[in-house]
Amino acid sequence: MLLKSTLKFFFKWTFLAVIIGIISGFTSGLFLYSLELVTDYREINQWIIYFLPFGGLFIGYGYYKFGKRVVEGNNLILEEYSNPRKKIPFRMAPMVLLGTLITHLFGGSAGREGTAIQMSTSIADQFTNLFSLDKEDRKIILICGISAGFASVFGTPLAGAIFAIEVLFFSKINFKIVFPTFLVAFIAYYTVEFLPVKHTHYSIPFIPAISFKMVLWTLLVGIPFGFAAMLFSKSTHWWGNMFAKYITFPPLRPIVGGSVIAFAIILMGTTQFIGLGIPTIVDSFQTQQLGYVFLLKILFTGFTLGAGFKGGEVTPLFFVGATLGSFLSFYIPLPTALLAGMGFVAVFQEQLKRRLLAL
Repeated sequence: MLLKSTLKFFFKWTFLAVIIGIISGFTSGLFLYSLELVTDYREINQWIIYFLPFGGLFIGYGYYKFGKRVVEGNNLILEEYSNPRKKIPFRMAPMVLLGTLITHLFGGSAGREGTAIQMSTSIADQFTNLFSLDKEDRKIILICGISAGFASVFGTPLAGAIFAIEVLFFSKINFKIVFPTFLVAFIAYYTVEFLPVKHTHYSIPFIPAISFKMVLWTLLVGIPFGFAAMLFSKSTHWWGNMFAKYITFPPLRPIVGGSVIAFAIILMGTTQFIGLGIPTIVDSFQTQQLGYVFLLKILFTGFTLGAGFKGGEVTPLFFVGATLGSFLSFYIPLPTALLAGMGFVAVFQEQLKRRLLAL
């Protein structure tokens, strides 16, 4: 009886993981390809930044008119996992895809993982009714969506699966979800690998031998990384609360926010702090960054997301951590690339922990 039940579980979730993984991989591949196109176009035609308020109007009104439920984004996914009520609307996928592309095209500062996760999970949840899945199986479907989305958009299947499990850790997930979570992550990852999409790779060429001095410095740099994550979190929430408090009509928020961002970019004469910021992240592993770089990225990203533009937080968190670590190499006797890599991971992990504790 146990063998029969195990085999049934294995074949069912292998089948579902293959379907979800392939579809998620293709949608993430489409998203990454489109994101690269709009980013390149913006950098070549920087006059388009003037139209960021109009892009904000399109996003704001679209979500106000058609996406009052899906506007919750990742929080909706977490709520449905913890307290299932309704199937996640399929329209979340095209709306967040279009909203994120518009944000990046016109000059907002945002990430990409939130988009990939929302697309993948909203698509995966459509199988709940199609296969008449119960509440426990639906939880597995949702966590598979998170895993596939993260793994495919960053090209990191192990991290994608662990991220999905970690995100829902406080909900006391069953260990039986480990198999489909890892399987769907690898399928989504390899699906993207077959597409003409390239992931960014970061490298730390030299790591000094472990010593008491190195361990001590490693412990100490965790303090500024923790403060940076806290500042990022508070910035995003503070700007969101300010926009909600003073601009009661939601579609107006990204119009006002977009106008301020566009003016700031034009005034500063640089696009370093908008979009994903990947060139700066890569440069942080090679060149020491100035102290204001990570602070401006926090400001621009918090303001962009607080105003109602779409995208994720993870890549901006990588930017903040890497540039802060790179800056600290002026004062800490550790290699620049190593400190950038430590900040890259630490700020993201601390922000994730803060999000989980807030649930």
